[in-house]
Amino acid sequence: MKTATAVILGAVMVLMAVPAFASRGRNVDVAVVSDRGNVFQLIPHKGYSTGSTYVFKQYLEARKGENYSLLIRNHLSERIGVVVAVDGRNIITGKKSFLGSGEMMYIVEPYGQARLDGWRTSDENVNRFYFTSSDDSYSVRTFSDTSAMGVIAVAVFREKQRPIVLYEQERSLDRAQGASPAPRRESKQATRDEAGTGFGIEQYSPVVKIEFEPERIPVEKFLVKYEWTNELCKKGIIQCRPEARNRLWDRDEYAPYPPGYYLR
Repeated sequence: MKTATAVILGAVMVLMAVPAFASRGRNVDVAVVSDRGNVFQLIPHKGYSTGSTYVFKQYLEARKGENYSLLIRNHLSERIGVVVAVDGRNIITGKKSFLGSGEMMYIVEPYGQARLDGWRTSDENVNRFYFTSSDDSYSVRTFSDTSAMGVIAVAVFREKQRPIVLYEQERSLDRAQGASPAPRRESKQATRDEAGTGFGIEQYSPVVKIEFEPERIPVEKFLVKYEWTNELCKKGIIQCRPEARNRLWDRDEYAPYPPGYYLR
């Protein structure tokens, strides 16, 4: 039987309280939150079906230097697998992601929820996600990869066969499956100030390794394109009008001439 290796988060991740979700899917909800607990507003762009997968595309206004986490809630009565990629890289392995069923993924329990805080570097730790410039992003600094800069992607997979199973826990996750230490040039470095995700401070976040056989095709995909405010303004995604003038505070130094009045 062909199976995909997956990792399951500790119970502390599943039981934590979460705020209202920004992106509501049919089977899964996804939110991007700051360390202060604020939910980043996701601006709907389009939704469409491609085969048996429904795709949600949205924009997000990024705030430079701010740590963020991904919150995923499972509405199904069965466990699911989620492949998550940030700036085109799988957040568990660091490898280039195509959101495929053969990639490393996180498991979310039935009616459970999980918080993903960063790039996984071992069984015990992750390094935090934070919004930064593209040249400081993990994808560019480590792999010189700008092919999917500024995109948070979540692909949701149901289990191919869903029997009741006992998890065989393995306390050792092969570090060779982690991010390759040797940078590999895949594309030219960014020449403009795009939003990217950095490789932040280390944080304790334990996982165990299990077997999970996903269906070949995901049931849902969430694609979030995050940009700086000025870029969203240029694209017309958000309205950015000059602040209204205060009639008593903001005024010219001298009284203006009446319309049609000409100096002699």
